[in-house]
Amino acid sequence: MNNPNDLANRTLTLERTFNAPIALVWEAWTQSEHIAQWWAPNGMALDVVEHDFSVGGKWKYTMEMPDGNQFISEGVYSEIVPQKKIVTSADFRPMTEGVALHIQFEADGDKTKFTFSVVHETEEYCKQQEKMGIYNGWGSAFERLATLLGTLN
Repeated sequence: MNNPNDLANRTLTLERTFNAPIALVWEAWTQSEHIAQWWAPNGMALDVVEHDFSVGGKWKYTMEMPDGNQFISEGVYSEIVPQKKIVTSADFRPMTEGVALHIQFEADGDKTKFTFSVVHETEEYCKQQEKMGIYNGWGSAFERLATLLGTLN
């Protein structure tokens, strides 16, 4: 019997390969000065309010929306395996709350295979987030990340 709350039914995943070595991709994900350059959509500035990259450490980023309101991204790191995996809780207010991000990195010669999964509390919430454009939103952020990696390489 198919359980609608199985992990697979509650997870949205993006995969791509970055044309950069794993150490550089890891640095771009873990260093505040790099995160500030790619985490936000094109044309938006990101303020890194807090970034304690350690298990139990908190992160918080803010962006000013075109309407003047603040968009707040924040969470707590629950697992960090250097150059392999990051797991964190995540709230993206006002749109998304109570998700977990599972980010995996795999070296492929001088490139990096990257898997980004967003785990939702329910299948219904997952489907709602997919309809809201999660693939486009994160896809554009990862394009910015790829561009940044090209300048750091």
